[in-house]
Amino acid sequence: MLTIEPFSIYIMICVLAPLLGAFTLLFLFIFEKRIDLLEQHTREIALERELQTALYNQLNSEIQPHFFFNTLNSILSLARLDRKTELIRSIETLSKLLKFKYQTNNSVITIEDELTYTGYYLEIQKTRFRDRLQFQITTDPNVKQAVIIPFLIQTFVENAFKHAFEKHIGDASLKIDVKKIEKEVHVTVWNNSFESQVEIPTEGGLGLENIAKRLELLFPNEYTKVDFKNSVNETTVLAIFPFVIKSDKLGG
Repeated sequence: MLTIEPFSIYIMICVLAPLLGAFTLLFLFIFEKRIDLLEQHTREIALERELQTALYNQLNSEIQPHFFFNTLNSILSLARLDRKTELIRSIETLSKLLKFKYQTNNSVITIEDELTYTGYYLEIQKTRFRDRLQFQITTDPNVKQAVIIPFLIQTFVENAFKHAFEKHIGDASLKIDVKKIEKEVHVTVWNNSFESQVEIPTEGGLGLENIAKRLELLFPNEYTKVDFKNSVNETTVLAIFPFVIKSDKLGG
């Protein structure tokens, strides 16, 4: 015969067992839903990265035809002026430029490579503008192996020619300055202007706007900036982005 105490324990077990079972099932259900949400979030992050990569590569590829068209247009002007010696030299420089470009398929390059690439473009323009063009490049040695998006400096330089030097006769002065300030890279391109440019030259999204988008995609959740200032006598374009060594960003 059961006493009152064992009987009370028996009743408690009978009452609590279903509740414990229900709580256990509820916990498992919540845990399973949590796992599903985490997996979904992980998939969404992966998908977002894929979309960002695709968009970045698209923006990167869009700027290249724009650059090559303007370079070929510069060479064509030499042919029209029958400047054969300079034309041959420009074509040789363009071939070096093309060879340099297609040696790598990386979506980012070092600042040193970007300056080399830009230097080829300036060689072509120097042949075209002769003594009228004067340019100066100042680079902090500490930033040469830092990463940069392709055509950033190139686009700044090209805008100076398209929106200033090619429109007016006169001395064409250009300065490129690349330096490290704390944990950031500051790229500044200055040129003398002949008239105030009312709007930032975007070239339908292929200029400064393109660069701003690519910097945001390459350095998500980090500070980046593309700034444009102009007056009657000068134009300055500034890009700011994190200082990252190539081995850190590209894995070697």
